[in-house]
Amino acid sequence: MSKQKSVKYKALTGGEAAAEAMRQINPDVFSAYPITPQTPIIQSFAQKVADGEVSTKFILVESEHSAMSVVVGAAASGVRAMTATSSQGLALMVEILPIASGLRLPIVMNLATRALSAPINIHNDHQDAMLARDLGWIQIFCENNQEVYDNNFLALCLAEEMSLPVMICQDGFITSHNTEKVEMISNSQVKRFIKKYQPKFSLLNLKKPITIGSLALPDYYFEIKKQVSEAMAKSGEKYLSFGQELNKITKRNYKYFEAYQTKNAKAVIVALGSTAGTIKFVVDKMRKDKKNVGLLKINLFRPFPYQEIKEILKKIPVVGVFDRTLGIGSYAPLAGEIKHCLNAKQIFQDFIYGLGGREIDPKDIEKTFENLLKIKKSGLETKYLGLRK
Repeated sequence: MSKQKSVKYKALTGGEAAAEAMRQINPDVFSAYPITPQTPIIQSFAQKVADGEVSTKFILVESEHSAMSVVVGAAASGVRAMTATSSQGLALMVEILPIASGLRLPIVMNLATRALSAPINIHNDHQDAMLARDLGWIQIFCENNQEVYDNNFLALCLAEEMSLPVMICQDGFITSHNTEKVEMISNSQVKRFIKKYQPKFSLLNLKKPITIGSLALPDYYFEIKKQVSEAMAKSGEKYLSFGQELNKITKRNYKYFEAYQTKNAKAVIVALGSTAGTIKFVVDKMRKDKKNVGLLKINLFRPFPYQEIKEILKKIPVVGVFDRTLGIGSYAPLAGEIKHCLNAKQIFQDFIYGLGGREIDPKDIEKTFENLLKIKKSGLETKYLGLRK
């Protein structure tokens, strides 16, 4: 009888899953400041540093602004650097975020998404991630803890290949604090996948001196920003390429999006993050009742895969979009992107839900699908799910 390959599982919160992936990556520098609901990431990784499981230099700082400044300096020196944050912490980093992308630094950041103040709220929505969506950071959204774990490895390779920073977004509390079974990759497999880091430049290489933080006046600034934009556009193909390599190890898929039961669907909801799991539950239930509905779960939000999404949605008569953030004065971010992918004959309706951690019930999603199946024309106004009257 042949021996079956043993598969190792661990019960991990989303925060612990990120920390476990970082343990196997063993970055040279990690700097962060604790903030709810990111704290489990830094706490779990700090324990691994204290226990000698990694050789990472853990640099404690007085703020998230300083944490991002530290990893910018570390990455510029030619070493692997990672960080993590949430909400107001990301907002405090904003001054440094476009510096990281403008300097083409391969920083990886785990973000436990959370509402922005005011008023003060520590629970989940996507306002913080969307604050940074156009600052030159690749953004990957995770539905569950397994995706948090896997995407850390994919993000590292993508960052180093494209010389762009990457943000791995998991839902605060919903993912970061809840425990799930996570299938592990062996240390040797991780090492082979991420490979030895060969920096493209180093501030400390005196034989090849470079300038960091230079002044760019109108005669060069425009071209430099265009290069960042071009790199972002090209990173989509590399995301798929590294995803195919990782698939050979895990047998899990890493694509721009997951089209769940979209074949012959009369109505589809497009969503990001953990809510996709709840929508899948509702889709399965409604499919058993012969109601043709489906889900398009977006994995890669930046760069946004317009053509591929347009192709998958082109035969869907009705498309609804769930945003866990506001577009104050405009469509919410995901809705605006999806609307750009639709043709004039398709019916479109956008929904705002779950701000500040407001729960969304499967019954709310089922009712939304029922309404989408009946809708005759595109909605003129954004609808709000679960809003008290």
